Amino acid sequence: MSTTPFTPPPYPYDRLDKLKPQASAHEGGLVDLSIGDPCDPPPRIVLDALASSASERRYPASIGVPAFREAAAQWMSTRLGVDVPTNQLAACIGTKEFVAGLPHWLRLRNPSRDTVLYPAISYPSYAMGAELAGARAVAVPIDANGLSNLAAIDPADAARALCLWVNSPGNPTGHLDDLGAAAAWGRSHGVPVISDECYIEYTWDGPGATILEHGTDGVLAVHSLSKRSNLAGVRAGFYAGDGDLVGYLSELRKHAGFMVPGPVQAAAVAAWGDQEHVVEQRDRYRTRLERFRSILAAIGVDAPMPGGAFYLWAPAPDGDAWALVNRLATEAGALVSPGEFYGPDGAGFVRVAVVQPSDRLELVAQRLGVD
Repeated sequence: MSTTPFTPPPYPYDRLDKLKPQASAHEGGLVDLSIGDPCDPPPRIVLDALASSASERRYPASIGVPAFREAAAQWMSTRLGVDVPTNQLAACIGTKEFVAGLPHWLRLRNPSRDTVLYPAISYPSYAMGAELAGARAVAVPIDANGLSNLAAIDPADAARALCLWVNSPGNPTGHLDDLGAAAAWGRSHGVPVISDECYIEYTWDGPGATILEHGTDGVLAVHSLSKRSNLAGVRAGFYAGDGDLVGYLSELRKHAGFMVPGPVQAAAVAAWGDQEHVVEQRDRYRTRLERFRSILAAIGVDAPMPGGAFYLWAPAPDGDAWALVNRLATEAGALVSPGEFYGPDGAGFVRVAVVQPSDRLELVAQRLGVD
């Protein structure tokens, strides 16, 4: 065991701060496309539920009140075609805390294992969760189609694995993974597979897919309202799947005091029960993705339409991502993320989050002289 104190690394997006003054100097100011921070309003019924639940005085149920779990289960049944009993589903405070904390909890469950397997190009919190737990973070290669190359996992790493993360639609690439293959790999190796599906409502290539289509044994699906319902500031999500694993985690989290606030649970019930606002948001993001693809194409950057999510994963000219990041900040007042934030294999790309309203995207086009 190491006796060296852990020093948190710089938060990736803080490295963009130096570009903000020059981007902000443009008339109309900075257009921030670096973080997937929703800007569109949540539905009125959700805000009304948040403000009127009268649940502020009582401690909320850590696993989620029955109405929360029933609403989440009904959404999965209606939208995803999977029926999961409510005792195999529990609330979490958004999903980032769950992602970052899971390796620690899994080590408590199985101290003989110490490795987290995660996609080589992915959301940084998968690897950071391993580091925070004092575990090993081992990247799984991703092929050109965005599929996890499960055959490339070293058997020695599989034998030590606490879990395998998959993310589909993926952040930052928008690729769709083979969730059935991941579930089968996990079961054959005795490794829990955790599927982060927070962008599932924004699947462009076919219907949204969940790992739970392939059964619940040995797997968890993780879902959030942050992207689906523009509620990133409210912090509401859930995890569902393997009954033994959900039971263990929910009991542990109860002892640790992880509780979605009561008013937030009431808002979540309203959000999971309404699909109209999601349809409207899908249309917004699809329009923005297509428009910004044309803006990038006009300056010689060919960004393919993603299979899902609201990011463009754009290859930088000559593979120099920071040059493209600097150009967009200097010439267009737009802030985007270099691909290295998501792993060394992403170094030749930039990620563009099309979360800003269309008029802000048009401002970028005007600054670049794009029609």
